[in-house]
Amino acid sequence: MTVIGSRDQGADVTSGSGSGSGGDHCGRGGGAGPATEDFLTHRNLLFTVAYEMLGSAADAEDVLQETWLRWAGVDLGEVRDRRAYLVRITTRLALTRLRTLGRRKESYVGSWLPEPLLTSPDVAEDVELADSVSMAMMLVMETLAPTERAVFVLREVFDVGYDEIAEAVGKSPSAVRQIAHRARAHVAARRPRGDGSPQRTRDALDAFRRAVETGDLQGLLDVLAPDVVLLGDGGGIKQAVLRPVVGADKVARLLQGGLRKATAEVRLRPALVNGGPALVLHLDGVLDGVLAVRVDDGLVTGLYAVRNPEKLSHMDRETVLRR
Repeated sequence: MTVIGSRDQGADVTSGSGSGSGGDHCGRGGGAGPATEDFLTHRNLLFTVAYEMLGSAADAEDVLQETWLRWAGVDLGEVRDRRAYLVRITTRLALTRLRTLGRRKESYVGSWLPEPLLTSPDVAEDVELADSVSMAMMLVMETLAPTERAVFVLREVFDVGYDEIAEAVGKSPSAVRQIAHRARAHVAARRPRGDGSPQRTRDALDAFRRAVETGDLQGLLDVLAPDVVLLGDGGGIKQAVLRPVVGADKVARLLQGGLRKATAEVRLRPALVNGGPALVLHLDGVLDGVLAVRVDDGLVTGLYAVRNPEKLSHMDRETVLRR
């Protein structure tokens, strides 16, 4: 059985017969069965849950594939809340994969950044969702233990009840409440500041782009916050800064110098990435990287440069995220 894509992206679902009365069949020329319909209805939600837990679209897609295989064999007559049941399956599978990802990150070359997603304007309009999938917030969630991250995501982002979360993570409701309190405090202490003004954010992004394109050092210094941080992710495949670069002067000179060294035609295109402002970099017309931009109080406070080609596969189309 395989599930590819989503209904919003021209999905095609192909499955064999499942076991028990919950089995689903969607063959060529046939209509989708109830299990398939339920899965497709909630697919974008499930992807968002998995992605927020993992920070990897590729791994989130794998989790959805496994979720479908489990779901196709469920006796639907025994399921009271199908949405909650699907979220539970996805959470458990994502937790298992999250622990594996942790071991992979230990040997990762340079900084590890979440896989960027090209998102639609409606994601940016959902302030809570946009904040939760932003590069800055995803990196904060990286500092949580796997179970803490699952509890935080389900409770704070998707407003799942404590009893349902307890089922998903294999803990008692009282333990989940304690974990949620601890995770909430941990995130609050590290949560990035919010700007609150879309116009100021757009103005800052425009000024930053112009300064980068023209190599205007003073223009960069004017738009960068004094404590701005630049992180780069090349994955050992593409050149990128291996350690965080901190401070307006260092970041400005690094950006100015990098542009001067470029021998290809450079094009920076504004885009919405992970619900926030970003610049998509093309060299000689070929996608080379994504620079997500964090703006606070009209100044750029964070730059997240992803050049690892293995993380750019979702930049050719909008990814649908849902709560």
